[in-house]
Amino acid sequence: MTKLIQFFTLILMFQGLNAQTKKYDIVIYGGTSAGIAAAIQSSRMNKSVVLIEPTSRIGGLTTGGLGQTDIGNKQAIGGISREFYENIKKYYDDSSNWKWEDKSDYKDGGQTRTQEGEPTMWTFEPSAALSVYVQMLKKEKVKLIYNERLNRDSGVEKENGKIISITMESGKKFVGKVFLDATYEGDLMATAGVSYTVGRESNEEYGETLNGVQANNYNVSLTKLVSKNAANHNFIPKVDPYIIEGDPKSGLLPNINEKPGVEGNGDDKVQAYCFRMCLTDHPENRISFKKPDNYNELNYELLFRNYEAREGSVPDMYYKGGPLLPLINSSMPNRKTDSNNRFGFSTDYIGKNYDYPEASYAEREKIIEDHRNYQMGLMWTLANHPRIPKEVRDEASKWGTTKDEFEREDGWQQQLYIREARRMVSDYVMTQRNCEGLEVVEDVIGLAAYTMDSHNVQRYIDANGFVQNEGNVEAHGFDPYPISYKSLTPKKEECKNLIVPVCLSSTHIAFGSIRMEPVFMVLGESAATAASLAIDTNNSVQDVPYESLKSILLKNGQHLK
Repeated sequence: MTKLIQFFTLILMFQGLNAQTKKYDIVIYGGTSAGIAAAIQSSRMNKSVVLIEPTSRIGGLTTGGLGQTDIGNKQAIGGISREFYENIKKYYDDSSNWKWEDKSDYKDGGQTRTQEGEPTMWTFEPSAALSVYVQMLKKEKVKLIYNERLNRDSGVEKENGKIISITMESGKKFVGKVFLDATYEGDLMATAGVSYTVGRESNEEYGETLNGVQANNYNVSLTKLVSKNAANHNFIPKVDPYIIEGDPKSGLLPNINEKPGVEGNGDDKVQAYCFRMCLTDHPENRISFKKPDNYNELNYELLFRNYEAREGSVPDMYYKGGPLLPLINSSMPNRKTDSNNRFGFSTDYIGKNYDYPEASYAEREKIIEDHRNYQMGLMWTLANHPRIPKEVRDEASKWGTTKDEFEREDGWQQQLYIREARRMVSDYVMTQRNCEGLEVVEDVIGLAAYTMDSHNVQRYIDANGFVQNEGNVEAHGFDPYPISYKSLTPKKEECKNLIVPVCLSSTHIAFGSIRMEPVFMVLGESAATAASLAIDTNNSVQDVPYESLKSILLKNGQHLK
């Protein structure tokens, strides 16, 4: 009798474990824009697919505040990515979605403007993007799972160079034939033992000119590549870096390094993160900026000194007739904004994200909260502090976070702008030469078209004893260029059934061009197409027949040239 009880107990235990294990053709970790596009394409390729999102909200930056689409050349975008922007247009064609202003009153003022009669729309509220994504997924056979984080210690089971399953912190296990890492951090890639890097390569490593330390690059000129705005993201002259002005013995103000490093040398520092704030000036929908409980005035001393060092009016600090606020306030529908970093001291929390790529989940949450408190304090300071010019305070006070966009009561989002974290190192590395068109790949799976863009990486003391920002590069003027399929696949000896459409194999400066949300959707769709072909042909992802992949991509409206 005892043995019989033990037998049935074992059966129940096995059934319990089995209930925690799910099997799919394609397992996608990360519900970013890339992950969503990949899931939709997997369904359309008649593959069983699960999309696992570590948080309670899908869409990443696209639903997290980045409503001003960065792309450069819209004609580079096809497939599911273009379908998304067409659906955004349809969303706003519905008059019921205009609550806080009339459609006729809205004028997009950003860099990616929607032209009259265009079937797509490129500026949108976070809630609009979320609604569109949810509707697109509802039409497909996608199993969507929220709030499941990968066990980064032992959550990847591999056998003969392939991932067999991934296990979440909850114990849930997902078995698949091909896996996609669509996270901004590259957690699945790293846990699977795939090679990657963090930080900036030296210029020498890949024959580049815009990588590594860029302390002297205020105006970059490479043939037709010109950086016009780098100086606009720095301090005006003669801003003192010391706690007591002119007294080095008093110590440095927060987040300033003594020296930037050698020009062109690599380092392990990461370009700055921020929240892409969704602000509004509508009184009924506005939440006034609040002073955070841990507010430290010293954190904003450089902001005060930057204003106080000016010689003329506030609008003329950087260029004649500039904005009052140190923000790029791009207009979104319904009297909202996508607000981004601008000038020497702004929303980018420079130097406070270096640990993020490799940090534990708990450590990342602390970094995210630190960034949020910094920006909360920044916005309260701009609206209230007596050392801020009155005209700036008056303008900042018109704005606030929105009541109707995010889950938090204070109107702030959870999604931090992870501009860059880990980057895979595979058999092919995308570089500045690809962006410039000096090296052109043949295994094209999508196009990128944006400026080689890096936000500032650090603050330092210059030769004159004043504070400067370093790392900002904005090199543009090139045509759309192809992205290599090999840059999405690991080295074959490291993993045969993983594709990485976000943390792809790229140098820091090339990634600065590739890392745009519409391109991530393009790469997600292409990755899912390749994954389906790998399953159908019983090949490793590295050995997918490219001509077959190309044929399907073109058939589905992907732009490859």
